[in-house]
Amino acid sequence: MPVIEVSALRKTYGPKVAVDDVSLTVERGEIVGILGPNGAGKTTTVECIAGLRVPDAGHVRVLGLDPWRDGPALRERLGLQLQESEMPAKITVREALDLYASFYAAPADPAALIRDLGLDDRRDTQFRRLSGGQKQRLSVALALVGNPEVAILDELTTGLDPQARRETWGVIERIRDRGVTILLVTHFMEEAERLADRVLLIDAGHVVAQGTPAALAARTTLQTVHFHTEAPVPAGVLEAVPGVVDVRVDDVAGGGADYELRGAEVAVDVVLAVTAAGIRPTHLRVEQGSLEEAFVSIVAGAPAEQEV
Repeated sequence: MPVIEVSALRKTYGPKVAVDDVSLTVERGEIVGILGPNGAGKTTTVECIAGLRVPDAGHVRVLGLDPWRDGPALRERLGLQLQESEMPAKITVREALDLYASFYAAPADPAALIRDLGLDDRRDTQFRRLSGGQKQRLSVALALVGNPEVAILDELTTGLDPQARRETWGVIERIRDRGVTILLVTHFMEEAERLADRVLLIDAGHVVAQGTPAALAARTTLQTVHFHTEAPVPAGVLEAVPGVVDVRVDDVAGGGADYELRGAEVAVDVVLAVTAAGIRPTHLRVEQGSLEEAFVSIVAGAPAEQEV
């Protein structure tokens, strides 16, 4: 049985349809990412899964429990980090963890969580004096203090600088190592590529695609082609290749050049064009498009769910 099972979930707010026919599963030990632009329905979906909102239609089970009917039993086994959360300004890190630990029959050791999440030197620091990254770590610690089997993390790194974001990613990887199943909501494609075993792409309340990050990224036709030549390619040759949208050239001492081209499925035609000009490309490297490019492509051209 999947740890999280959602089928045909629907939620409306008056005339606005926030979530429409969303289905997903999360297996034990997985990190599954829910991706999409702002307003896509990601937060509403996880709030229904966590029992914070009642869906208008659909089937939701977490650890075999109904989040609304079995709320008290589920909360003992589920950790939740919301998109926006605040603590009393003067409460310290240690006080916050001790308070939350008191809500559970068999909590995790607050001191161990503080240490594991890199807050040991901030244990007596008031919430108002924590940096953004430290507040996020505390939020994760509070979600884990009940020793949950499942953690739902919503927009974990929004508002963090790049260094704090990467530090928080390391925290999530350590959480997975503890055996916790994670549902991760994000609009950062790089975050999903780094952390998620599988991702669901949601747009306008619909799941438009799902699969591994690598499989989804491979679906985009955009490629980046890198190669080196000992002599420059004649002007206009590369630009004339069908599908090429960008050509960048860096001259190399001695007359050679390094090339970077972008376009839709252009690698083979680029090599043929260069060799037809009497020039041998070397150090050839082809990169497939990113998850972000795939998402833009899928949203633009795929109204129905696709799985890869």
